[in-house]
Amino acid sequence: MIPKNTICLWYDHDALEAATFYASIFPDTTVGAVHRAPGDFPGGKQGDVLTVEFTVMGIPCIGLNGGPVFKQDEAFSFQVATDDQAETDRYWNAIVGNGGQESDCGWCKDRWGVSWQITPRVLTEAFTGKDRAAARRAFEAMLTMQKIDVGAIEAAVRG
Repeated sequence: MIPKNTICLWYDHDALEAATFYASIFPDTTVGAVHRAPGDFPGGKQGDVLTVEFTVMGIPCIGLNGGPVFKQDEAFSFQVATDDQAETDRYWNAIVGNGGQESDCGWCKDRWGVSWQITPRVLTEAFTGKDRAAARRAFEAMLTMQKIDVGAIEAAVRG
């Protein structure tokens, strides 16, 4: 059954490779149906993979092999809440270490240009908590980081 709402991610030609990569990293991530083009299209030929149905941590997605016309950008990202430094490191290193790119404040891009926010829960809890001074300290600490350092955020919250 087709979900009512699905995220569609545009890839040049390797949506299946991307979906398979995500499934190798994230829990509750699966690759579903692969649909081949019934005819030639601007990004490929009849029989090429046109779309891939997959989930990322339970979120339904479709990867569309649309060719080089459109590129991913930071206006869309997956935000992944992590429980500790080990989980943060595992996801960050998988994305960045496989052709991705580091950015600031917990953001990185995979090799297809899809943006990811690898966000420890302690950071989100600090931002949304009642102690606004602790929120400011955590925020200021985050601004100095690429991958989030859980211990440094915890120290900033404590003051």
